[in-house]
Amino acid sequence: MSFMNFLRKNVFDPLYCHYTRSPRRSYWRELEKSQFLTEKELQDRQQEKLKRLVEFAGKENAFYSQRFEKAGFSTGRPWTLDDFKRIPVLTKKEIRENSARMISNGYDIDRLMHFKTGGSTGKSLDIYITEECSELRNACARRHDRWTGWEVGEPIAAVWGNPQLPTTLKERIKDTLLGPVIYLDTMCVNNASVTAFVREWEAVKPTLLFGHAHSIFLLARYLRQLKIEHLRPKGILSTSMMLLPHERQYIEDVFQVKVTDRYGCEEVSLIGCECEEHQGMHLNTDHLFVEFLNEDGTASGVGEAGNLVITDLINYAMPFVRYRVEDVGVPSGRKCSCGRGFPLMEQVVGRIADFLVKPDGSRVAGISLIENTLTKYKGLDQMQIVQTSYEEFIIRVVPGNGFNNDIKEDLSVFMKEIFGSNIKVNYEVLTSILPEESGKYRFTVCKVINE
Repeated sequence: MSFMNFLRKNVFDPLYCHYTRSPRRSYWRELEKSQFLTEKELQDRQQEKLKRLVEFAGKENAFYSQRFEKAGFSTGRPWTLDDFKRIPVLTKKEIRENSARMISNGYDIDRLMHFKTGGSTGKSLDIYITEECSELRNACARRHDRWTGWEVGEPIAAVWGNPQLPTTLKERIKDTLLGPVIYLDTMCVNNASVTAFVREWEAVKPTLLFGHAHSIFLLARYLRQLKIEHLRPKGILSTSMMLLPHERQYIEDVFQVKVTDRYGCEEVSLIGCECEEHQGMHLNTDHLFVEFLNEDGTASGVGEAGNLVITDLINYAMPFVRYRVEDVGVPSGRKCSCGRGFPLMEQVVGRIADFLVKPDGSRVAGISLIENTLTKYKGLDQMQIVQTSYEEFIIRVVPGNGFNNDIKEDLSVFMKEIFGSNIKVNYEVLTSILPEESGKYRFTVCKVINE
């Protein structure tokens, strides 16, 4: 560790947390200790958190008190996990229709942190959390970031869309003192942008490469084409999309370091992550209760793909109890040799978003397009972008409240800014957008190339 990185971790980070009265550092230290508790100890802590959350929701949340009563589930008497599983699975549609009712008593919606997410299904959701919940999530992410070999305060290279770059002098000083982040913007990946990214890498010397799974793979391909072989981070953290085996192998060949695969969603944050042993994803039982369910609602067996259903144990403001995230995971019966007591998940299946392509060959990440459209414009409940040629696109939309022709015009302007003024954008206004035959929704579909 360089002297500057040492100062960032041991001086500037604690000073900043003290100055801002942020509890993140204390949360992080506690999580560092708890990860090596035994499986039984972690399970007992998880069960206690589940009990507290569910009983709170039953008493202090109008949406859940009604939901529990209708299901014949009562928090007024002792209950078991079998009783808990009588509670209906929560769907995205129910969240969209009941966002306000899902806010618990004692929480002012105007004082909560609010964000809108397109999720992995292209359907917009309004999510509310407290600052405490946010800090707990950030502390957990920091713990898992360190599993890659990265250390607090070390610079990061991110392959990400719509990067939030420091603009003011104060923001630049903060970035320098706490840990610089350089970006390769996935809204435009080409030889020039990759070359500029490499120059910035050489100046900043990041130790962690972070980004969308396929975006990192795409960067690796450009580096090999450009014969750039000296970028050697300590770790690589892949997220947001399913990491395909051939992509993992290619990335590891180019960077000569193992990829750490992570899975999560914005609604409940980090769900699972590989450790330094890369023997599966450790489930985040500190903050979540995770179920793998067959279509009939029964539990999936070990090694059997099942629908992921998650209860968030730390979001009391807007509880998510038995929430189906619309992804499929495979539970593991193995134990990791790292010694941590967390259960393992073998893999997540079906999380792939196509890149779209510009006439000059530059690729645009589908995730970045969704982040800049579905989550920014009102009146869009669901959308899918289909590229039929270099110049033609179909945008399929399921309209919500406030949808009008102005939104369509704004979307067209946005697409032309990205892909060129000569493109043609057609719209299909639908009542629903059906998933693929595999059962997985794709929010971008590219028919120009098939790589």
